[in-house]
Amino acid sequence: MKNEMHLQFSALSQNESFARVTVAAFIAQLDPTLDELTEIKTVVSEAVTNAIIHGYDSNPDGIVYITVRLSEDGTVELIIKDEGTGIDNVDEATQPLYTTKPELERSGMGFTIMENFMDEIKIESTVLEGTTVYLKKHLANSKALCN
Repeated sequence: MKNEMHLQFSALSQNESFARVTVAAFIAQLDPTLDELTEIKTVVSEAVTNAIIHGYDSNPDGIVYITVRLSEDGTVELIIKDEGTGIDNVDEATQPLYTTKPELERSGMGFTIMENFMDEIKIESTVLEGTTVYLKKHLANSKALCN
């Protein structure tokens, strides 16, 4: 890995846009296409929103952690983590339209969007310990990182 960023912030819904913009600014050095940038911003938004709403049940005392790694070959790795309630059944939670918060009009498409926009996705979760989402995308025409 050639460059890395760590970010942490309170589990407040208004911080979702901060996370999205900060990650986009960091990966801009790889010169992603507008579509790639939009996809990554959307994935960050979905993962952070899941951490806030589902992981911490909108409790602002929780902390959301993001790590972004940029490799020399133009690969972006994202790790988005919470230390919240965790997911009891990851396979069920990743099914399209599945939501544990229908009263909030959640669509249940967050993980499906992440799967469609990224090249790789891995979810690790332990009940009462939290969830970590690992995402990877190779940018098609990225600039190589300077030494």
